[in-house]
Amino acid sequence: MRFPFHVSALDPGSRARRGALDTPHGRIETPVFMAVGTRASVTGLTPAELHEVGAEVVLGNTYHLMLRPGPDLFRRVGGIHRFMGWNGPMLTDSGGYQIFSLSADRVISERGARFRSYTNQQFHMLSPEASIAMQEAIGADIMMVLDVCVDARSDEATTRAAMQRTHRWALRSLAARTGTPQALFAIMQGGIFPGLRRESAAFLTDHPFDGFAIGGLAVGDTRAEREDITHMAADLLPADRPRYLMGVGTPPDLLHAILAGVDMFDCILPTSLAWQGTAFTSTGRVKLMRASTRDDDRPLDAACACSTCKLYTRAYLHHLFRCGEPLGPRLVSLHNLHHYHALMAEARAAIAAGRFATYARDKLEAIDRYEHSDRRIGATA
Repeated sequence: MRFPFHVSALDPGSRARRGALDTPHGRIETPVFMAVGTRASVTGLTPAELHEVGAEVVLGNTYHLMLRPGPDLFRRVGGIHRFMGWNGPMLTDSGGYQIFSLSADRVISERGARFRSYTNQQFHMLSPEASIAMQEAIGADIMMVLDVCVDARSDEATTRAAMQRTHRWALRSLAARTGTPQALFAIMQGGIFPGLRRESAAFLTDHPFDGFAIGGLAVGDTRAEREDITHMAADLLPADRPRYLMGVGTPPDLLHAILAGVDMFDCILPTSLAWQGTAFTSTGRVKLMRASTRDDDRPLDAACACSTCKLYTRAYLHHLFRCGEPLGPRLVSLHNLHHYHALMAEARAAIAAGRFATYARDKLEAIDRYEHSDRRIGATA
């Protein structure tokens, strides 16, 4: 492994675990939520504000950073940490999700994915080797292999073909890595087919990757399918390596995945929904564009210690959104990220105290029922 990962506590009532990953830019305490900074920026927030809300790790996207500003700039300035002024750990996604999501502008072959750039309409080839070269130029602490993701509704043959190409690309990514101190995580695929998930885990864990991600979820699957696959998949991955659930999700999603033994998460929801006027709170979501918040003098969440909740009312935030003032989305983004990071800190403390299964059950019961299903609480088999 490029740098060590230690598990310090196991929850007796579930598979939840507390750990730490030591990187060149600092220690990551797990379970951890990673703020999504696709283009070297968590939308609307400064690095100082990210530290304020408790962010440990920021995630950047290789595809977008390859197109703008490009590898030459990162090499010239010495990497993304200096470029964006963030001194904590960074992870870069490989661009695999863009291969999936930008279907109208790419062609996939064994070599890689040929894209038309949205910045200048020129074509680019994103191969496993090109993805690794770009991530090494970016200089993130953790790199991801290039993978092939398919819609969860895809048939088994299509899902198997994508999984097998992901395996071949993973080995090419591993071979392309140079002597940089960056870690490299593989990505398990296999859709909602348990047999394919087992096959993918068996193949990837036979190679010297520094960590393993569970990919291909939250792309058309149901919540029940996602929970079942997450519980099964996490159990297939090595206990001595970090486990990362990619692109998932809501606070209930995270609690269920922690119960399954997952260590790392990322999702755009805290900031993307903030810009739409939705806040996550200890009792569910608050939608600030609704008329019911116009005269509401309560904070977003009376149980929250963030600066937004200390200083501003729902009525004021409603006013900002109705007026189109960008301060509104910024304040809700700060609150939402604080909420997510506080949830992770509480989860770590509950695991260390040996009471996470009870904590998760109580937490889920306090969240609006439409956001989750709690049927797996306390499951250990």
